[in-house]
Amino acid sequence: MNTVHCQDLSKSFSGVRAVDHLNLDIPAGAIYGLVGPNGAGKTTAIKTMMNIIQPDAGSAAILGCDSRLLGPKQFARIGYVSENQQMPDWMTIDYLMGYLKPFYPAWDDARADELLRHFDLPRNRKLKHLSRGMWMKASLASSLAYRPALLVLDEPFSGLDPLVRDELIECLLERAPETTIFLSSHDLAEIESFSSHVGYLHQGRLLFSEEMTTLSNRFREVTITLAGPSPLPANLPAAWLEPQTADCVLRFVQSDFSDERSPREMAERFPAARDIGFEPISLRQIFLAIAKSARGAHGGSSHTSTDQEKQA
Repeated sequence: MNTVHCQDLSKSFSGVRAVDHLNLDIPAGAIYGLVGPNGAGKTTAIKTMMNIIQPDAGSAAILGCDSRLLGPKQFARIGYVSENQQMPDWMTIDYLMGYLKPFYPAWDDARADELLRHFDLPRNRKLKHLSRGMWMKASLASSLAYRPALLVLDEPFSGLDPLVRDELIECLLERAPETTIFLSSHDLAEIESFSSHVGYLHQGRLLFSEEMTTLSNRFREVTITLAGPSPLPANLPAAWLEPQTADCVLRFVQSDFSDERSPREMAERFPAARDIGFEPISLRQIFLAIAKSARGAHGGSSHTSTDQEKQA
C-alpha cells in the first residue's frame, strides 16, 4: 500500500497555479525527496495533500484515508516538521515532550529519552532560547517519540550547519525501516545522499517521480567527438536534453540511457564519430538539465505539457 497517494491534486492562488494536477505515490517505507527550486510549489503541495489547505481539485489519501477525513486517529500516526513551524517558545524541552505525550497513544517515553540524549538537548532550556539547530532537533525528537508511520519534513535542513544536518540525517536513516519519510528540499546534495525515491516539482508540475537508482541509471552526459566542426543536428530526440556543439564536439544529457541500446544507437547515428563517451552525472546536473529543458519547452508557462517533459 502507498503511504501517500495524490490524484490530479491542484491548488491556485489569485489565478496562479501553485500545484498543477499532482499525481504522486509514495510507497510504504520509502525515503521520498520532493525537490525543486524555491517557489516550485513544494510547501503548497504538502499542505494541500495533508488537508492543511483545501485543494481546488483532485484528491489525496494519507495512510489509506481520504485526506479530507483525517482526524485524531490518523494524525496520531503522522509526524510533521517544517522550517516555519511554530511551537510554544515559553515551554522547556521537557515540558514540550510532556505536553505532547497525551495526544499520541503510541508515545514511547524510553524512545523520547533516547532521542533527547542522542541530540544532546538541554531538557530545562526554553524553546525560545534554542539555537536553530537545537530547535530543529527538538522538533524532530518530539515527532519521532511516538513512532509515526509517516514523517513529513518541509525544508528541514534549511539554514543548518553541516554537522547538525548530518546528525538529523543519521537519525532519520536509523528510523527509516519503521517510518515512511517524505521531505521537501531545494538542497539536491542532501536528497541525493540518503533518499530512496525522488520527485521533481517545476512550477507546480511533477516532472518525474521514481526510485533514485532508476533515475541515476537512465541519465548520462553524452560527448560525441565528430570528424570535423558541425552545426547542431536537426530533429534531435526529445530525450536529448540541452544539446550544444563546440568545434568538433556534440554534448547533451540523455534521459533514456540504456547500457545495451544507447552505444549502438549513437554509433549508428554518427558512424563517422571519432569517439563517443557516456558519463554518469549528479542529481544536481540531472535537475538542471530537466529544468532548463522544461523552461525552454513551454516558454515559462506552467500549463503546457511537452513531449520533452514527458521523456524527462
